[in-house]
Amino acid sequence: MLRIRNVMSYKYDMNETRVDVLRTFRERLALVITDLGGGRTAFAERAGIDRTTLSQLLSSSNRRLPRVETLLAVATASGSSLDWLLGLSGDGPARTEVRREEQALSRHELSAIDASLIGWYQAAAGTKVRYIASTLPDLLKSNAVIRHEVARYATTRPEQKMETAAARLEMARAPGSDLECCNSVQAIEGFARGEDIWATLDPRKRLEQLDRMLELTEELYPRFRWHLYDGRQRYAGAVTIFGLDRALIYLGQLYFQLSSHEHVVALVEHFDDLVRAAVVQPPDVPKQLRRLHTELVEQI
Repeated sequence: MLRIRNVMSYKYDMNETRVDVLRTFRERLALVITDLGGGRTAFAERAGIDRTTLSQLLSSSNRRLPRVETLLAVATASGSSLDWLLGLSGDGPARTEVRREEQALSRHELSAIDASLIGWYQAAAGTKVRYIASTLPDLLKSNAVIRHEVARYATTRPEQKMETAAARLEMARAPGSDLECCNSVQAIEGFARGEDIWATLDPRKRLEQLDRMLELTEELYPRFRWHLYDGRQRYAGAVTIFGLDRALIYLGQLYFQLSSHEHVVALVEHFDDLVRAAVVQPPDVPKQLRRLHTELVEQI
């Protein structure tokens, strides 16, 4: 009787392991399809497998592991290891892709990179998204500031950035969102004083932007937490980190997309260092904005 019970327990454990492997494979396959962009049809063509087969692999009702040749095709097409796809390794696909900023085909259509960015935000729901802004946080920008900032860009239109910013704000307002952002305190002060690219922006537009940032930081806290570090002590380029799955580094009309666990964790540690070094913590940011608002009013 004891022997039969042990055999039954072993079979149960094996079934549980199979379910775990299938679930991990399904989640990671969906992740790389989103990561590469283009959807299921494009990935099926890239991997050389039937679209129906791919749908079956992604189905939650599927109870069979794919054949070895199918696994190899998926691994090759996604640049992932078999160990990672099956959950035997947490390192992730060690892949870096270069994505170019580009104009959409029509005025009110998103570019491929903007559409991917919104998709990654949606996929990261329930996990922390970390964001180092190149100027001001996009979700806080007014349309006037976006238009001033990118009106002359050859690779994008203001309407694209407005729609992306609106989508980010909508996601930040969603229950359970967890968004953390860093800027240098000098970048915020430079905006308020009309320095650098903001020199030709109407002071009244800068005042409106300060009002908007003040209103939104108070509304969104603590789902959105904005840290200001001293740019004389730390340097940081623009990057968005989606959980521990991927990161996007912005280098000005070029994006470097990282999906290696090791690389993403290194960027998370860099971000956390900025948070620890912040000279203005999120609860105190509104006070900083009010001070800059008062100074600007006195100048106008």
